Amino acid sequence: QVQLVESGGGSVQAGGSLRLSCVSSGYCWRTYDMNWYRQAPGKEREFVSGIDSSDTITYADPVKGRFTISYDNAKNTLSLQMDSLKPEDTAMYFCMRQCWANGGIRRDTFWGQGTQVTVTS
Repeated sequence: QVQLVESGGGSVQAGGSLRLSCVSSGYCWRTYDMNWYRQAPGKEREFVSGIDSSDTITYADPVKGRFTISYDNAKNTLSLQMDSLKPEDTAMYFCMRQCWANGGIRRDTFWGQGTQVTVTS
């Protein structure tokens, strides 16, 4: 089982910055990818950014040019640097990791508990 613990959320004014971290522990046979998702009140959870086992990085259009994802292998930590924050970035942010299991036959998905980001205008 993999455990994911997010931190770094908070309240910031529009235009400000925050850095989210997600520390991963537990056994993951092979990582498929690691991602950030967010969910605003009354809305569906949406993809924000991800990095796969080939270090290919993707961003959702609303955050391109403002957010930067990175992964520190030595610290097992996924980070999301969020700059030029907007009120519409307000949401609970979740870390998600997918791991191959059973020699690559099955892919398991793990979620963190989330960290709240609030951007005021």
